[in-house]
Amino acid sequence: MIRTVKTSEITENIKEMCIEANYYLSRDMDAAMKNAAATEESELGQKILNQLQDNLEIADKEQIPICQDTGMAVVFIEVGQDVHFEGDAIEDAINEGVRQGYVEGYLRKSVVKDPLIRENTKDNTPAVIHYSIVPGDKVKMTVAPKGFGSENMSRVFMLKPAEGIEGVKNAIMTAVADAGPNACPPMVVGVGIGGTFEKCAILAKKALTRSIDSYSEIPYVKNLEIEMLDKINQLGIGPGGLGGTTTALKVNINTYPTHIAGLPVAVNICCHVNRHVVREI
Repeated sequence: MIRTVKTSEITENIKEMCIEANYYLSRDMDAAMKNAAATEESELGQKILNQLQDNLEIADKEQIPICQDTGMAVVFIEVGQDVHFEGDAIEDAINEGVRQGYVEGYLRKSVVKDPLIRENTKDNTPAVIHYSIVPGDKVKMTVAPKGFGSENMSRVFMLKPAEGIEGVKNAIMTAVADAGPNACPPMVVGVGIGGTFEKCAILAKKALTRSIDSYSEIPYVKNLEIEMLDKINQLGIGPGGLGGTTTALKVNINTYPTHIAGLPVAVNICCHVNRHVVREI
């Protein structure tokens, strides 16, 4: 049975999600930050993590953005194949939600119309939108405002198949080590392995929206997530890049089938403000 969803409902939800994502961290992210402050071995690292925690509490209490970089809105939208949209075009509805959220929420507008001419759009549109059609009659929306201090530290590696899992490990460690303090650690590291040049990047971006408590259902990938987190935290970059045992809070890895001649790997780094909100209507 076909279910009708008004695109005005999409707009309203996207607006609220943009504001919510910038004012609060998800419960699992908040818990991870508190745990990091409790387990960090460096005295200076503990101090920085406590300051970051104070910042999160002020943002919540005062209803102001966690970070001055309120990001470029990245939206993953999963549309049930039994859904019929009524109203404006779905892309227009999503961008209108972003516009309202960033204007009404007094969030910094950071998007420029052209990558070289650099004229600000003044409402943080357009969003970067990833669509997928799934079974059912629901619409699942994930809004992830992505700040560019950490986005700029992300990498894509086109490895040879013979490089195998050791090549993947080296790629992850290279990206994180090169990022150093510039990604505002402690960071969350999203990794995409497989697909094509663009697919692995989307996999890595989506990995950042996974719960920080989650692990891959594929045993070797889960083991890789655990191993990489341990090795990253041995780099000593630490909170704020000033040394310590908490360089990353989590490594999330997504995989996808790929071509016999390739091994694409993307590493999408996010700062400790790993913002994302998920809703289903």
